Amino acid sequence: MKKNNNFLLTSVAANNLQIGLFRYSIKPEKKFLSFNKTFLDLTGHSQITLLGKDFDILFSSQSDKNIFFKLLNRGGPVRLFHTKPKNKNNWLAISAAIIYSENNQKIIEGVIQDISHQKKMHDHIFIEKHFLENLLDNLPDAVYFKDIESRIIKANRFYIQGTGLSKEEIMGKTDFDFFSIEQAQEMFNDDQQVINEGKPLVGKIERTVLSNGQKNQVITTKIPMRDKQGKIIGTMGITRDMTAHANLEEEKFSMMINTLEVLGKALELRDPYTFNHTRFVSKIAQNIASELKWDAHKLLGIKLAGELHDLGKIAIPIDILNRPGKLSDLEYNLIKEHSQSCYELMKDFAFPFPLAQAVYQHHERIDGTGYPQGLKKKEIITEAKVLAVSDVLEAMTSHRPYREALGIGVAKEELKKGKGSKYDSEIVDIAIKLIEKNNNKIFWKN
Repeated sequence: MKKNNNFLLTSVAANNLQIGLFRYSIKPEKKFLSFNKTFLDLTGHSQITLLGKDFDILFSSQSDKNIFFKLLNRGGPVRLFHTKPKNKNNWLAISAAIIYSENNQKIIEGVIQDISHQKKMHDHIFIEKHFLENLLDNLPDAVYFKDIESRIIKANRFYIQGTGLSKEEIMGKTDFDFFSIEQAQEMFNDDQQVINEGKPLVGKIERTVLSNGQKNQVITTKIPMRDKQGKIIGTMGITRDMTAHANLEEEKFSMMINTLEVLGKALELRDPYTFNHTRFVSKIAQNIASELKWDAHKLLGIKLAGELHDLGKIAIPIDILNRPGKLSDLEYNLIKEHSQSCYELMKDFAFPFPLAQAVYQHHERIDGTGYPQGLKKKEIITEAKVLAVSDVLEAMTSHRPYREALGIGVAKEELKKGKGSKYDSEIVDIAIKLIEKNNNKIFWKN
């Protein structure tokens, strides 16, 4: 196109600009026609040294020059082409276009601006970004970012490899695409909790089933992501696979349980009456605990406590345990030691519930009349209070070598009479409700 452009690049106004202005003739001869002072400063030339110089002073490499002219010759303007001038170490951005003067002279007209600071910042950000991405990709944990709708917007290499899918197949998806509905819903609820409350969710243990059917146990932390204004825009999650550790702990736990169950079997061979009693106490206690809405760990704990609470009787002579008639004070005190003996057997085992304390306290009463410590009210743990009611209920309704069964009615009256004094009121109410729900019959032998 033709253009009449006779602006004064050397005028005071032009020289005060922070950008370099230039006009360069391509035809009939190659030379700079005009330029302002800023152009000279940015290219490292004086007005004298620039005379006769070719346009390639703006490029430190021939390839940059070739690319620039290839873009320029397409017919449109070139905007913000990044380059370094030949004799300076600064970065320039060139914006230019080809024009034609009235005498059909082919001219490049444009501006240059120093972008060294922006380039330095960009490089710094790029290095930081590369460092962070490299760090994330080399973590042995799954790291992932989700938007406000819990759609995955970024994930590290460990996460992607764990799914067995490509990055493209993961982006924009939700947990509902990878897990069962129940599992995904729980994960979604956790995301929304973090978003709504603005607080992190730390160290949640989850058992998951991957799309390939593999089961694992993980520990997950989720934190809210915020924009510059502090508005929550999504979540970041870190999930560590704890399957191997969990399996090892489970094996250790099973070994401890098996050890105690072996002792329980020894009690069964030695004293079938006591063994059956412990088995039924365990069932009663589990029913009460279920009504109390205990979680799986506490239910397992009360089951074991019921089965093992009289294990200390293995040290008591069998003729004393099952002797008909009244025992002497010395003999009765010997039997009372079974709680202490059982506690001593279990206290060194590490359980995720207070098993040793439960069996130690199951003969305590909330008015302080129990044994072996004479504990009261809140000094007695809830598990022991459940065992106390379960123990009395089973013992009074079962036959013993030294007496006949007293019956469910007598057992109910004992619990009602001791409610709030000897036994916990809530637990007594639950036990009686369970009995009445079963038409005032024994429910733990069904």
